[in-house]
Amino acid sequence: MDELKPTPPNSTPLTPITFLERAAIIYGDCPSIVYNHSTYNWSQTHSRCLKVASSIVSLGIQRNHVVSVVAPNIPAMYELHFAVPMAGAVLNTINLRLDARTISVLLRHSESKLIFVDCQSKSLILQVLSLFPPESPRPVLVLIEDDEFPIQKTDEFASTYEELVERGNSCFHWIRPRSEFDPIAMNYTSGTTSAPKGVVHSHRGIFVVSLDSLLEWSVPKQPVYLWTLPMFHANGWSYPWGMAAVGGTNICLRKFDAGIIYNSINRHNVTHICAAPVVLNMLSNSPESKPLNHPVYIMTAGSPPPAAVLFRTESLGFVVHHGYGLTETGGLVVSCTWKNHWNKFPANERARLKSRQGVRTVGMAEVDVVDPESGVSVQRDGSTLGEIVLKGACVMLGYFKDPEGTLKCMRNGWFYTGDVAVMHSDGYLEIKDRSKDVIISGGENLSSVEVESVLYTHPSINEAAVVARPDEFWGETPCAFVSLNGKHKMISEKDIIEYCRAKLPHYMVPKTVIIKQDLPKTSTGKIQKFVLRDIAKSMGKSNSKKMSRM
Repeated sequence: MDELKPTPPNSTPLTPITFLERAAIIYGDCPSIVYNHSTYNWSQTHSRCLKVASSIVSLGIQRNHVVSVVAPNIPAMYELHFAVPMAGAVLNTINLRLDARTISVLLRHSESKLIFVDCQSKSLILQVLSLFPPESPRPVLVLIEDDEFPIQKTDEFASTYEELVERGNSCFHWIRPRSEFDPIAMNYTSGTTSAPKGVVHSHRGIFVVSLDSLLEWSVPKQPVYLWTLPMFHANGWSYPWGMAAVGGTNICLRKFDAGIIYNSINRHNVTHICAAPVVLNMLSNSPESKPLNHPVYIMTAGSPPPAAVLFRTESLGFVVHHGYGLTETGGLVVSCTWKNHWNKFPANERARLKSRQGVRTVGMAEVDVVDPESGVSVQRDGSTLGEIVLKGACVMLGYFKDPEGTLKCMRNGWFYTGDVAVMHSDGYLEIKDRSKDVIISGGENLSSVEVESVLYTHPSINEAAVVARPDEFWGETPCAFVSLNGKHKMISEKDIIEYCRAKLPHYMVPKTVIIKQDLPKTSTGKIQKFVLRDIAKSMGKSNSKKMSRM
């Protein structure tokens, strides 16, 4: 056996770009992208991506150069997930809701050579470039136009997106990776912490996680997928590439609310949606909420979904699947894989089970919950806290220009996630917190997620987040930030505390409740706990009895 070695026929680098070539052959005349009044088929999408890739190369972009995109979920954003790596470059999708200073820092850190700019972000990017130091090289700019928002190209832009399509070569021989470990994408962490890092993924990792995510969600051929999850967030959990693998129809939305989602579902016969729990909450609490005419499958991840939100969402006809992943895994690598006999349980119990993160997907090698100091697996008792660790093809190559940060999270053969969880007796894990969000009160470790889950069962609460507030006696006590849904305007902080006292151990009951109109969120709907922690800290030490309203 020793003489059998890898050879070119059996070791061609894996890359998700091949999904598009295949889609053009099988689904060539089937819809690929729908946006407003425009519809493309897979043959057209394949041709357009080749043309854009050839034009990118003509602009001087070379292998492993970083190409950035600042755009919402529009056709160009989808196409660039293929066109940029087809040019041999590394795709860097940037959160278009960040401020100019932050984007300026990210662009300079990434050494981006080319930026595709959506027309509605034109003024933002020009402001971004004005913040560059005089000696910093300026990236080339390409404007993505939109008939709905007529904004003219100015001298700062070398071209428009459609001009690149028009002058591109549809017979372009796209640049294949030399190794499947070559970088394909770099994403900056979403901002739930205050220190974004550039996460670099390989062609191999994205190939595996794209197919793995389809398999775990049981996505059939030619689904109709509604883009509510921003593609700039972890490349839309790698579903831009995954949809090409199954010949899906991508329904693109520049912006959305509950009404737009429900209208899109009915108009396009949508079958699948990815959405953070905040979107589920919006769909189930909106005045437009109504039972669906057909089942719609929702994959939710990004933060632990409260069981109460899952219950309300599924009562409308949505079929919710719960997964777990990070920017560092490129997509979902843990899934609450459903067992048929669970369907016999009462609805509340089904929602509780589904709120757990679950087990490793088939594409992951190993997943465990360990003591972060010893590295030993925690007991499978559903109560012993540990840190989630992962290993598998989907894990990132590392953090760009940050070997120290890479080594810190990749040690002992594992990727340490920083997420605190328990392992249940059935082998399903459940997140209890980020390590930085665990509240230590009187020596007791308490999970903010558990407190939030109780708060979400209150009929008047729309959103909830719990952080630590310094306390003179206990060290820290739970501080709850909530927004109300309008059903009971007269609800008070005291009412909420009493509600929690009836459902939680005394030490877990919030000692401070702050009612706000809205809670601060990232662009993907995650509540920004670091902002709330700063607010709680600025309030000073509590005496465990004080309540306030903001």
